[in-house]
Amino acid sequence: MNKRMNKPIQLTEVCLRDGSHVVAHQFTEQQVRNVARGLDEAGMHYIEVSHGDGLGGSTLQYGKSLVDEMTLIEAAVDECQNAKVAVLLIPGIGTVNELKQASELGARLVRVATHATEADVSAQHISKARELGMESLGFLMMAHSVSVEKLVEQAKLMESYGAEAVYVTDSAGALLPIEVRERIKALRNSLDIEVGFHAHNNLSVAVANTIAAIEEGATRIDGSVRCLGAGAGNTQTEVLLAVMERMGIDVGIDLYKMMDVAEEIVGPIIPGSQEIRKGSLVLGYAGVYSSFLLHAERAGKRFGIDPRDILVELGKMKVVGGQEDMILDVAAELAKNNKVRV
Repeated sequence: MNKRMNKPIQLTEVCLRDGSHVVAHQFTEQQVRNVARGLDEAGMHYIEVSHGDGLGGSTLQYGKSLVDEMTLIEAAVDECQNAKVAVLLIPGIGTVNELKQASELGARLVRVATHATEADVSAQHISKARELGMESLGFLMMAHSVSVEKLVEQAKLMESYGAEAVYVTDSAGALLPIEVRERIKALRNSLDIEVGFHAHNNLSVAVANTIAAIEEGATRIDGSVRCLGAGAGNTQTEVLLAVMERMGIDVGIDLYKMMDVAEEIVGPIIPGSQEIRKGSLVLGYAGVYSSFLLHAERAGKRFGIDPRDILVELGKMKVVGGQEDMILDVAAELAKNNKVRV
């Protein structure tokens, strides 16, 4: 049996990073402290904290943070007795300097995220994280948009740079369970490191997709409490834990405490219901990066057009994370050409 099959399942809670999109990056230090403390007491393994677009993301293009992310990282580290604080880094947005600073503040894991065809830009950051003594993982975004063969090719590159695991990242919430199985199985059969999975719930299959990934051998799994994540949110952590317990999978996290965190601590932070509405549904349908939703809604209001038309057009263009500036261009062009639905 391959050695990676013997690895225990490790959960990373992403509500304080992916969920940053939902609150327009306006988390307060006290909110982060409260959430991190609750998650730590429940037994969460990793808690990811950073701007929604990763280290260095607080810009006019991606959205300015209310509180500097380094302050939030330090606050989360201060609250955690057992859980490890993780960060996300997208090369081109975040730099080695921010990575080093996060490490000095106590972050113990980094996921280096690239588009599914651009793993080559992750080499410096993956290797630097290893030098800093951090766990260094690869994160292949928009995994639905490339062939299984291409995904394997790119995952192998990340492995060669020193990544200790590579994630299949369903950034658009566009994958179906059978497609998740194909990708996880292919990576498991091709890599000598762990395989992870990160889902979005835009087509209402995040939990099903995550279970499919686990059944195919993924051991690094993401969830967001109360679905606090971009689009319709990620795999809802407390729901996933309940399903896993029904399946006889014990990961050492207290289900009742996670329910309490979701209801009493995270729930009041959410500005609206994290349900699948027309905007997030179109994200999954069109295969568009989940964090684009709020930007598309704002552009639609500005130009007087349906945000769904913007998202569908972006899907046709196969835009990727980091191309948020294209949203206004597309909206302006649609309005100019009067291509909106009637």
